Amino acid sequence: MQQDPSTALRSDDQPRPTEPIPAAAGGLDDSGDHGRMPAVFISHGAPPLVDDTAWVAQLQALAVSLPRPKAILVASAHWEAAPMMLGATETVPLVYDFGGFPRRFSEVTYPAPGAPDLADQVARMMPDTRHVARTGRGLDHGAYVPLTVMYPNADVPVLQVSLPSLEPDDLLDIGRRLQPLRDQGVLVLGSGFTTHGLPFLDRRHWQDPSAAAPGWSREFDAWAHETLAAGDVESLAAFRDRAPGMPFAHPTIEHFAPMFLTLGAGGDPEQAPDQPIDGFWMGLAKRSFVVA
Repeated sequence: MQQDPSTALRSDDQPRPTEPIPAAAGGLDDSGDHGRMPAVFISHGAPPLVDDTAWVAQLQALAVSLPRPKAILVASAHWEAAPMMLGATETVPLVYDFGGFPRRFSEVTYPAPGAPDLADQVARMMPDTRHVARTGRGLDHGAYVPLTVMYPNADVPVLQVSLPSLEPDDLLDIGRRLQPLRDQGVLVLGSGFTTHGLPFLDRRHWQDPSAAAPGWSREFDAWAHETLAAGDVESLAAFRDRAPGMPFAHPTIEHFAPMFLTLGAGGDPEQAPDQPIDGFWMGLAKRSFVVA
């Protein structure tokens, strides 16, 4: 975990009343119909996601089904840092936090505008007990790879926030505090992966992403589907003990954790979300959901 107390911001123990994000300040887009945004969890995929025509079509269809966001607040599995960190609020180079892929994946650009007013508002929404710090970190691949598909023109301001904890209750609370942003046209996006057992994939999955998923991935995904549909947040939060396919599905849990921030931002975590994307890629479950 990273920490930079010198840049920490403090807020009251309860979220302060917040002013709406200025329509034309900080690079925010004031054109079009923004409306109330849903909260979304996506299984984001590695950089080669953009070569998978089926998955690209699914993400594009998901983006088209949403109101156009005024800004995007994204929490990616690839940024764990405490205190809670806010990323760059101006356009900076991306973070190419991967290796072993063709060079072209490290030459991708995504010059989305920054969202400084959104960063200020997020800081004010956190309690006195949670420090919020600033950094110039660019978007990592958990953030920018899906966004290059969903909003390819890079014309929506994006702010990335770190995961200061991987504990479901903590992330549910953060999500609840962020929920009012949805009424201002902000898309709250959790980016992870419904299963992420990379160490337990065999060679065929690396060679052929369409190869049949292993049993532990299928079993965990079926459980996640049913548990989400039932609005059973208690069981979801206890996935390490209750879900079939563990610990193979998540030998580390950072890719499941963003789900809880999304559920919290949904306003009612027990509301059954829509699950517009399912199936597998490289043996991993790409299930994604939308909370209206």
